[in-house]
Amino acid sequence: METPKTVILRWGHRPRRDARLTTHVALTARALGAAGIILSDVSDKKIQETIEKITHNWGGAFFFKMGIPWKKVVKDWRAESGKVVHLTAYGENIETSNILAKIRSMEKDILVIVGSQKVPKEFFSEGISDYNVAIGNQPHSECASLAIFLDRLFDGKSLMRSFENAKVSIIPQKRGKRIIEKTSALV
Repeated sequence: METPKTVILRWGHRPRRDARLTTHVALTARALGAAGIILSDVSDKKIQETIEKITHNWGGAFFFKMGIPWKKVVKDWRAESGKVVHLTAYGENIETSNILAKIRSMEKDILVIVGSQKVPKEFFSEGISDYNVAIGNQPHSECASLAIFLDRLFDGKSLMRSFENAKVSIIPQKRGKRIIEKTSALV
């Protein structure tokens, strides 16, 4: 089975309040196997610059789009036969239900909605989300839920992938830090 393309839809970003966490959501998405992120309804050039700089230096193919209304993103995604997964503490528990098996078996591209603030009730509806998935049913960070969801979706294999065209790489070791710069043309 081919791995589905997975894209993150970040909803509810408040530029003055959420910049750091939205950046972390994007970095988590990139590191754990998502193809890209869409920051819906608003633009935040600073986050875009940060993510593009990380991708340029650390490699891999990861896109960043912003300012697209979330309803258009969902409508277009579904029109292309993709499925929508809404990460919420109120959804089916990833550990105690068969929701992950259902998502994997559909073999469709996945749009993962990750909220920043209280989401509209319609996010839970069949018209928006095919699946409402909980990483535990307690309040927690959207960044943590995205990390666990992607790790489980990809069976942990995204932790071992290599990033093409990387100008910087970390060499794992027991102690200390070791980074290899493959070119001096870092941005």
